[in-house]
Amino acid sequence: MNHSSSDFNALVASLVGSPTDIGSYIGAELVPGSGATLTLIDPATEQTLLQFADTDTTIVDAALRSCQAAQKQWAAYSAQRRGEVLAQLGQLVRRDAEPLARLEAITSGKTIKAARAQVAAVAEIFRYYAGWTDKFHGSVIPVPGGQLNYTLREPLGVVLAITPWNSPLYLAAWNIAPALAMGNAVLLKPSELTPLTALALARLAREAGLPTGTLNVVNGLGKTIGDTAIGNPITKKVVFVGSTQTGRAVNAAAAQRPISCLLELGGKSANIVFDDANLEQACKAAVIAACANTGQNCAAGSRLLVQRAVYDRFVETVGRAVAEYRIGHPLDETADGGPINNRPQFERIQRMIAMGLEEGAQLVTGGVTGDGHESHEPGLYVKPTVLSHVNNTMRIAREEVFGPVVVAIPFDTEAEAIDIANDSEFALAGAVWTRDIARAHRVAAQVNAGLLWINMYRDMHVASPFGGNDSSGYGRSSGAECLYEYTKTKSVWVPIAAGC
Repeated sequence: MNHSSSDFNALVASLVGSPTDIGSYIGAELVPGSGATLTLIDPATEQTLLQFADTDTTIVDAALRSCQAAQKQWAAYSAQRRGEVLAQLGQLVRRDAEPLARLEAITSGKTIKAARAQVAAVAEIFRYYAGWTDKFHGSVIPVPGGQLNYTLREPLGVVLAITPWNSPLYLAAWNIAPALAMGNAVLLKPSELTPLTALALARLAREAGLPTGTLNVVNGLGKTIGDTAIGNPITKKVVFVGSTQTGRAVNAAAAQRPISCLLELGGKSANIVFDDANLEQACKAAVIAACANTGQNCAAGSRLLVQRAVYDRFVETVGRAVAEYRIGHPLDETADGGPINNRPQFERIQRMIAMGLEEGAQLVTGGVTGDGHESHEPGLYVKPTVLSHVNNTMRIAREEVFGPVVVAIPFDTEAEAIDIANDSEFALAGAVWTRDIARAHRVAAQVNAGLLWINMYRDMHVASPFGGNDSSGYGRSSGAECLYEYTKTKSVWVPIAAGC
């Protein structure tokens, strides 16, 4: 189950390059940084995996210039050829699926089962957008006056993509694939906590046939990279996935240019269970909604709204099921969830649970964890936690925890459930459970969310648009809809009538 230092180094060497040379990936070469030493920690043990140096502004500028040069070449490819390259990239991800999954699991804390599923999804992401390259185009507009008017959909140029630590490879692919499909180059800035699978993906992209520099990766701290990359005139759009607080700062920096953003931020999604629902199915889904990826998931169903007639019975059942959710080492094939990725987030979750109890919530299962397992093993492990008798004014019901913590809030009527669901600064996802199909559609229409499930939770596919409203961000990062995010419209007029 555990991995040795030599095994990890061999894995890194096979996918990325020498562990001693880790840095940024610019123009098909690893470029070590020159700044402060950053330490990559194994979340399962809190032991050092490797160290690398923070980048600097000259490296960021060089990476952008490299992207700019490559983008012209990539955009000159036929749409069909770009599709072939992206399809090949998907095939290469499949070829290297197992080592990619192991590297993702070790560095992020994600279970190996979840990592394998996400690597398979990454391959599907590139396959999906490969099919769009020659199918997204402008139109001819029948204007009066004897002119031909048509539109072109043109690439933006260079896109800066800033991605987080909770699903590093998956979210990198999710956000770079549509940008590449439309003929853009991408400068990818992964979290400094999980930089390695981004480097592996960039190497595979080069092997697949992307022109050198089309996908560059800069590794280092956000404060080192962010302002420099956003302020550089080469950058034409910023895609950010992460916390609402940081997203606001990114948005403000981009507005100074001004350039557009696509923001996928936090959530506090309402999972609404009516008393006529299939409670067995709703219980199983509530556990996954709250605990998948150990709760490190922006679309988590972290607010469980339950109709009062079944509240006590349902919450007790959910509590028993959550208590059986097995947290273990990321490489343990039987584990349902792994450790929290990093100590600051681990400690925040502990504070949030304690705060909820201080506010008057009652503990159903879980609770504050010490430094590791109850067996005193090392690692950033959190007990999946259910809190009951919560009302929507409590901070634990209003602030994103980003951990395996669900709060159960009672309601009486349909209107009250909708009001509670919408009484939040976030508006990312939600669900409704009921056998009354008319009520299901009424609630789905009235809940403020970018994504809403009926009698299910967490099913997603790259073909469907994903994104939130309000403090959950703006823009849609998948499906055909997101292709508009990565292109600009040019309207062309031509006189064609006789005498013009």
